[in-house]
Amino acid sequence: MTILTANNLSKSFGEKLLFQNLSFGMEQGEKIGLIGRNGAGKSTILKIIASLETPDTGEVVKSNAIKIEFLNQTTEYEYEDTALDYVMSGLPEVHNAFQEYHELIERTNPNLERVSELTHIIDGLHGWDIESKAKQILQRVGITDFSKSLHSASGGEKKRIAIAKILISNPDLLILDEPTNHLDADTVQWLQNELSASNLSIIFVTHDRYFLDDVATRIIELDFEKLISYPGDYEDYLIQKQILLQTEKSTNEHNESKYRQELEWLSKGAKARRTKQKSRIDWAEKLKDDIRFVEQKKIKIELGKSFLGSKVIEMHNLGFEIEGRVLIDDFTYIAKQNDRIGIIGPNGSGKSTFLKIITDDIQPTKGDCKVGQTVKIGYFSQENDSLDDSKTVIGSLQEIAEFIKVGFGRDKKITPKELLDRFLFPRNRHNSYVHTLSGGEKKRLGLIRMLMTNPNVLLLDEPTNDFDIDTLNVLENYLDDFFGTLLIVSHDRAFLDRCVEFIWSFEGNGLIKEYPGNYSSYLEKKLINKNANKIDAKPSYNDNSKNNNKKVPNSNKLSYKEKRELEEIEVEINQLENRIAELNSELNAYIEDYKIVEDKSNELHNLNSKLDTITTRWLELSEKV
Repeated sequence: MTILTANNLSKSFGEKLLFQNLSFGMEQGEKIGLIGRNGAGKSTILKIIASLETPDTGEVVKSNAIKIEFLNQTTEYEYEDTALDYVMSGLPEVHNAFQEYHELIERTNPNLERVSELTHIIDGLHGWDIESKAKQILQRVGITDFSKSLHSASGGEKKRIAIAKILISNPDLLILDEPTNHLDADTVQWLQNELSASNLSIIFVTHDRYFLDDVATRIIELDFEKLISYPGDYEDYLIQKQILLQTEKSTNEHNESKYRQELEWLSKGAKARRTKQKSRIDWAEKLKDDIRFVEQKKIKIELGKSFLGSKVIEMHNLGFEIEGRVLIDDFTYIAKQNDRIGIIGPNGSGKSTFLKIITDDIQPTKGDCKVGQTVKIGYFSQENDSLDDSKTVIGSLQEIAEFIKVGFGRDKKITPKELLDRFLFPRNRHNSYVHTLSGGEKKRLGLIRMLMTNPNVLLLDEPTNDFDIDTLNVLENYLDDFFGTLLIVSHDRAFLDRCVEFIWSFEGNGLIKEYPGNYSSYLEKKLINKNANKIDAKPSYNDNSKNNNKKVPNSNKLSYKEKRELEEIEVEINQLENRIAELNSELNAYIEDYKIVEDKSNELHNLNSKLDTITTRWLELSEKV
């Protein structure tokens, strides 16, 4: 059953055209991931569907009876509700009955007859179960104080309370704009599982590629002011997109050749043949419009490098507590030049505080933190508060520098205008004021300002919030070539998998656990530890005290054959990973040769399948160890 139909939607803001003549439909139970570059109009489309904005042309047709819940990127409240009240308001009938019930029982002489009526009404609506479920969801998203006033809640807490409300309200259509922002990795995984397993109809915007791949049943890309639909998840989209680009490239080459010929004819055309020439001009203009330059510009970060000495960051017995809460306790760390560390943990556990201690914005309550003399810190904060809304885009860069070093030798400097081009800011936007930018564009501009200083130590606090997937890919490529020290606070699991080689997990009560490897490796180790703890926790049923002192042979001990197998598997895993990395590079090199791409893609698929199989066996043997 069709749940909504959008017909010929167009929208502009001032002189900027976001999109025009967009049409699409949505079936009940579909989960559509809407992707596209920052500023392309994704959030605007969601607001039009939710009837929060009006299109310049076109309409969205949907039944008046369908219940819609919309999760905005930023959540503001104008009334004094508690967290639980706000969540329960997602079901107004139940909420109203509870409100009256609680008001009555708090009176000195309540109307017992009405209390009894309300009790029956709440029973009939399964209200007690709903209230219990609301509390469980609030706890799951990290809200334990159900009576917390919304006006006293932080931005992240408001977002999590809003998520709890939409989940309890059981809508016909769920519209989500960046639902994973302000959530820690564990909560993102939980929300991902909930939505993926549900029968809800969902249309959502997210930069989280794992979330997109697991939840979406269809991808719609907003590209060149038009929508293109791709059935399947994010991985299916990537495959289909590559095929489309290859096809369009060959078509464009043919059209471009004809277009050049037409322009040559027009430049030599006889002035007397006005009518015929006019028709040829019209035809050539139409042909030009048909040409889509699918060789998309890529943001290229190619900034210079600063010398970094042997002393980078040294922490000794570092501690920090606030209002009786211990966030960091007795932590020692001596940084190396190429450290690449991902920092994870629940909201409020002290991750951002840790970075601010390094930048000297916050002083530790015990121990010390010292930074080397050659260190140039690039700090990218969640708030992105370095931007001045009253300045122009290019002016905000020119106050950093008139020229930016991008390497060594001659002609290794570029202007802010050229840098903005590389970051895909159109020339007609260079003189726009910062306050006119979208949230993602502001973050991209803040990133440019930070990188212009040529830092050799990067501290990134939730850098992926509000970035589109293209920008994330480019940032990841830059970090691949970054030779300084890197510390990243992030909940984006794909980003951590790509960029870090060590995980620090803030576990609470000041404890910071260290795990070698990326985020997926951390999850594997957590799973192994969890299984080991289950084994250790098994009670002993042998009450014979004589046998209690007997040495029980370790059934988990590896045999000689298994030890050899484990060693061989580790070597093979290393070889497979190296070959997979080589194939990925080769695919990029031969992207224009379809036959080579097809052959190498098949080999890549087979190697990944083999790697999955032997990794499973490696985990089985490792658990025994």
